[in-house]
Amino acid sequence: MPLRLPDQLPAIDILKRENIFVMDETRAHSQQIRPLRIVILNLMPLKITTETDLIRLLSNTPLQLEIYFMKLRSHTPKNTPIEHMKMFYRDSKELMQQKFDGMIVTGAPVETVPYENVDYWNEINGIFDWARKNVWSTLYLCWGAMAALYHFYNIPKYLLPKKRFGIFRTKPCDPKLPIFRGFDDTFMMPHSRHTEVKKKDIKKVPELHIIAESKEAGVSIVTSREGREFYILGHLEYAPNTLDKEYKRDLGKRDDVEMPEHYYEDDDPKKKPLVTWRSAANLFYSNWIDYYVYQETPYNIDDIH
Repeated sequence: MPLRLPDQLPAIDILKRENIFVMDETRAHSQQIRPLRIVILNLMPLKITTETDLIRLLSNTPLQLEIYFMKLRSHTPKNTPIEHMKMFYRDSKELMQQKFDGMIVTGAPVETVPYENVDYWNEINGIFDWARKNVWSTLYLCWGAMAALYHFYNIPKYLLPKKRFGIFRTKPCDPKLPIFRGFDDTFMMPHSRHTEVKKKDIKKVPELHIIAESKEAGVSIVTSREGREFYILGHLEYAPNTLDKEYKRDLGKRDDVEMPEHYYEDDDPKKKPLVTWRSAANLFYSNWIDYYVYQETPYNIDDIH
């Protein structure tokens, strides 16, 4: 929560320079308290798992959040009960009549398919454009990040020689950004993907800024529009056993399955995974809510419905 301090207290300027969220009395009295509205476009096949992963991270803030789940009109999920979709998901056309403080667009199991061949590509393009006008800050995850980078900036994706699979050490490029408040010099991030975007392509677009990189995993987090959009190529939201389940699911089904890197204790899949990314994940999502959504959203109660 922000520190509320008397107007003109000398400590305010000092703390602000240290990247501490300080609110003076004038601003505090003008705050209109309402729940922040977050919409999640969940494109993952195991929707209940992804819902749980994201809500777990979003819950680590004392701010009140209202969570909405958006479903596509042009695609019917095969792995989630229709009863669940009817009960908890709302149609994209309905939700796109409203404004939201924040949005999360997940990955999808279509990363090796050309974008234009994805059956819901036209609809998701419309959602991307709507989000720019009606959502204050959006997180795009994995395939969602690559798809949005392609849609907005024509950034291509490239097929990797082998699946990028494991937990990789990542370094913030600008540790002073509020999104990295509380982070160590490096942090760990899960990756599970067959494609990538390249630094050389992103560098050609002045509006895009690479804010986290990994020597092994490459470009990890990109931002644009002063934090209105974040493109995250990994999966900070993953639960401890997600990669383990994926690895054991694919064993025996394909001959190219490799053990996830830097994941199991002593690199032994018979041992439990080492959870090395949870603190960074909690910080990242809390910082996004606190500093890019709560502090920045211009929407008031009359705007959002």
